[in-house]
Amino acid sequence: MIVVHHLNNSRSQRVLWLLEELELPYEIKHYQRDAKTMLAPESLKAVHPLGKSPVITDGGNTVPESGAIVEYLVERYGKGRLIPPPGTPERLRYTYWLHYAEGSAMLPLLLRLLFSKVATSPMPFFVKPVARGIVAKVNQAFIGPQLKLHQDYVESELGKSQWFAGDEFTAADIQMSFPLEAGAARGSEGVRPHTEAFLQRIHARPAYRKALEKGGPYELLR
Repeated sequence: MIVVHHLNNSRSQRVLWLLEELELPYEIKHYQRDAKTMLAPESLKAVHPLGKSPVITDGGNTVPESGAIVEYLVERYGKGRLIPPPGTPERLRYTYWLHYAEGSAMLPLLLRLLFSKVATSPMPFFVKPVARGIVAKVNQAFIGPQLKLHQDYVESELGKSQWFAGDEFTAADIQMSFPLEAGAARGSEGVRPHTEAFLQRIHARPAYRKALEKGGPYELLR
């Protein structure tokens, strides 16, 4: 039996969604973030030394990392579903977006989140102006431009086809859901109708809604 070690408000939500799309039986072991630090609990280290989510166990296999989990599940259980045929342009795009999601898209989003916490963290009053000034400069010089660059790029690509690999929904769309939802939740740089339409399409999928019911609150949607 596949067990998803599921952390609230995290990338593991899309693993539940993938399993629902593949109609595979699975169990969920729930973990909660620390209310102050928002970090995963130490108990996750019993599953994998890094103590992070997502991670699945499947018999004797322990598989961490979203992209690796997607590849494992689609290859082992997909039976050709949610992946384009080998040797096609769609397969190349599928592989690209599967890795782009974490390799490129998430970095500026994580930086924005971290720097926003620096700006609002308790600190001596005489340090606050300096810290906030540094945060503002980093946002203006790097984080903001990088977010705009990536969000413009994604918007342009979604203008070519309704799904990331082409005309058919694939697991690459599941993998890309998290950075796009995170971007929408943390402040998108401008209006992007193709990206918004993509989010509406995935949120309407029955498997997506079923995964939400099983996974619990998912605050990235707010």
